[in-house]
Amino acid sequence: MRIISGEYKGKRLMAPKKLPVRPTTDYAKEGLFNILNNNIDYSESTLLDLFSGTGNISYEFGSRGGKEMIAVDSFYGCVKYIESIAEELELPITTIKSDVIKYLSNCSKSFDIIFADPPYNFELKQLEELVEAVYDKNLLNEDGMLIIEHKKQTDLSSVTNFQESRRYGDSVFSFFN
Repeated sequence: MRIISGEYKGKRLMAPKKLPVRPTTDYAKEGLFNILNNNIDYSESTLLDLFSGTGNISYEFGSRGGKEMIAVDSFYGCVKYIESIAEELELPITTIKSDVIKYLSNCSKSFDIIFADPPYNFELKQLEELVEAVYDKNLLNEDGMLIIEHKKQTDLSSVTNFQESRRYGDSVFSFFN
């Protein structure tokens, strides 16, 4: 994986092979950040990166000047890897080892962007619960955005607050506002 733009543009990162992850492809990530570039000021924006895996999205956000990032993952190896890269790059990423739904139910902060990349085997009902948890707790700032990455076979258009989806290869980003 590599950082596409910002302070660390072109930096390649090699996650340990033992991590149970499926990093967002550079192609999909570039499409996502092209959309974000037109909608946010990174230096004033906060990110909650759920199912953060390698931290790919947090690093990209931070490289572009993100104000604050919180990366949540249930796998200890992922959390430790993100911590080590955040320290190496001096990025303001806070890591939390937790089940995402449990974290959301206890979260008292709000964010400009909440990005979730759950396992592709998540059922529609689980994805709906994720969206409900974000909106029930009012975790988005005014004009904030929830983005869920999922497989192309999943259709979230009937889920509350759905705005649009964009497909990049086998990945789809669904946007909620």
